[in-house]
Amino acid sequence: MGIRGTGDKALIGGGDVEGDEVGVDGLWDRQDEYSETEQSYLFMRATWVIGLWTMLSGVGAVVVSIPKNVYEFARGDNITIPCAFKPKGPPKYVIISWSVEAAEVGAKEINIVTYYSADKTTDIKALYEGRVSLDVDVPRGKANLKLSNIKLEDNKLFECRLQIPSDDEGTPAATTRLVVLVAPSTPICKMQGKAEYGKNVNLTCLSEEGSPTPTYTWQSQDVRNMPRVREPRTTDKGGILSLYNISKDTSGYFVCTSRNKIRSATCNITLTVMPPSMNIGSTAGIIGGVVALLIVLIIVIYCCCCKKKKKEEEYAMGVREEEYSDKEPARNGDGRRPDGHEDPQGYDDSSVRRSPVERNDRNEERSERDYDRRKDNEDGRSDYNDRRSDYDDRRSDYDDRRDRPSDRNERYDDDDPRYDDRRDRRSDVDDRYDDRRDRRSDVDDRYDEPYDDRDRPPVPANKPTRRHNDE
Repeated sequence: MGIRGTGDKALIGGGDVEGDEVGVDGLWDRQDEYSETEQSYLFMRATWVIGLWTMLSGVGAVVVSIPKNVYEFARGDNITIPCAFKPKGPPKYVIISWSVEAAEVGAKEINIVTYYSADKTTDIKALYEGRVSLDVDVPRGKANLKLSNIKLEDNKLFECRLQIPSDDEGTPAATTRLVVLVAPSTPICKMQGKAEYGKNVNLTCLSEEGSPTPTYTWQSQDVRNMPRVREPRTTDKGGILSLYNISKDTSGYFVCTSRNKIRSATCNITLTVMPPSMNIGSTAGIIGGVVALLIVLIIVIYCCCCKKKKKEEEYAMGVREEEYSDKEPARNGDGRRPDGHEDPQGYDDSSVRRSPVERNDRNEERSERDYDRRKDNEDGRSDYNDRRSDYDDRRSDYDDRRDRPSDRNERYDDDDPRYDDRRDRRSDVDDRYDDRRDRRSDVDDRYDEPYDDRDRPPVPANKPTRRHNDE
């Protein structure tokens, strides 16, 4: 079989159709003219022609390839993304560049590094300075990208491109995606809506970072910390748990888990469903009012106790409590007016025009009334001073009476030595009396002793006879 020609047509020799000049598409147009066996043969021939033509058309084209479509590395690693190229012949001059997709959709790609083989120089953009380098070997067809300390912002699509002057056919570029693996941060759980009977609320769960993007799951427990089955209307999508027509039974403990292929993190929230009249605001207001009332009662009780204690002290000193107060000054417009000068119609007569003489009289009357009010105030102040002086005098009398017992005690202490002297003198008198009594006893003893006849004095002749008591 021979093949001649280019494009969609070829001269196919051999077989039943040898020598026919047909196009590839023409074989299918004429397939009804052949038997089933001939159609199978034509299908095999057409497939072979198309494959051969594709192979011949790629000879001499540039091919750039990256082994994997996705590369996964942990944040902070130093990585290498390989890139291989095969030109149609030994190139004299090549340009190798690496770029990343733009942050915004539809924007132009960002070129991060470019290599020029003519002078073997590398141009690195300022954004990646110090983090990017190229491992280039043109004869071997190697242009590997080295990236150090990768960040979550490097989670993008990278492209390796080869440029050879006068050779732009084939596949001059290849792409791959870099996935920076970052464990999900601790999620934040929040509630949207009011936790009242019959309301709808959303429980949200979100991790600020995590790569790949974490997935969220919710689990709930009742007030007794027992797992429970969700209600049929409850939905859980993208970390948002929607609860409808909540009631007291909805109250409980909700746990959200944020998870990706590295690890997981959790957060929780407690839901307390209350009647509309028992929300947190009204409850706080009631508590605040009760606390304020208790404070007022404590102050009133303290003031009453202090006043009662003061009265007891004054009564203990023998002084009756008297209230002292100045006379209340007259209010504006309520000053006393002399008899016969009051306004009978109750309106300010300053609006009535008066002659200069009347105005002078009016001013004098006001001056006299002001003087009288000042005098009354001074009299009241004088009365208060007099009462204060009386109180001081009574206080002084009480102090004097309190000092009198001390004087009596001192006089009693002074009388004690005199009493001791008297008692001593009494003892001396008793001693002298005892001595005289002893001497009297001695005399009686001597009198009772018998006399001898010779010692007995003679009885007088005229001595009367002794009378006996019996006679």
